[in-house]
Amino acid sequence: MTFKSPDSYRDFDRAVRREFRYARTPQQEEFLRTLVATSHSRSLTMKAGYVLWRAQLGHDWREEQQDEESFEVQAAHPPARMKPLAEKASDGRANPKGIACLYLATKQETAVLEVRPLIGSYVSIAQFKVLKDLRLVDCSAKEIGNLVRFLKKDWTPEETEKQVWSDINRAFSEPVERGDDSLDYIPTQIITETFKLNGFDGIAYKSSYGEDGFNVALFDVAAADVINCGLYRIKDVSVTLSEQDNPYFISKYYPAHAATASPSAPDTETAP
Repeated sequence: MTFKSPDSYRDFDRAVRREFRYARTPQQEEFLRTLVATSHSRSLTMKAGYVLWRAQLGHDWREEQQDEESFEVQAAHPPARMKPLAEKASDGRANPKGIACLYLATKQETAVLEVRPLIGSYVSIAQFKVLKDLRLVDCSAKEIGNLVRFLKKDWTPEETEKQVWSDINRAFSEPVERGDDSLDYIPTQIITETFKLNGFDGIAYKSSYGEDGFNVALFDVAAADVINCGLYRIKDVSVTLSEQDNPYFISKYYPAHAATASPSAPDTETAP
């Protein structure tokens, strides 16, 4: 069983956002059936005892005693705060609002970057131990660039499958913005619920923060427990820029470019 085309995930994404969301079209059903059929080759077992990381913004307080005076100092969140509560669960890549999902990471730095901390902010960072063997779908895959998609004409079933799973990994890995619309999560939420319905315990996908970091989303928040937790403060955040478009220049400040300014935007022009 193979996907209809290299654009199968993109077609599914567009359909559930803009056409049918709660009722499934034949095309959507076909995509999800193929997704499940091809997921078994991407199944992996995470053994009980495996240790993962989770970060939460902010801190708690604890009371200290010095001489005869008591005072409060910042402390890491307690274990209960380091796990999500269903009644407070907001929309995420792998869960809809009101259904909790435990997001973890394979590296401490990855867990911290996923919560998008600001310099100077406090972050509680915990290690979680997996309590039982877990069956995960490994969504991570080496991404196939858009240029390959554009230039390639004839696709084998294996190449088509690799392209679709590459798109799925990209959808999960895309950094979450604070102002993201809940519509952005719908395609991946449907996919994770399909995996959950078919007996998987969670998913693993590539983090956008660094080559070595992976994220793990567990459907059962009781499948892993806090074993330690510490409080940290963000001293620095490294930023690497990737230019996505040519910059534009205001003509009056760049007179040398004025002769080639765009007619539709006479006071600006793009870089050559």
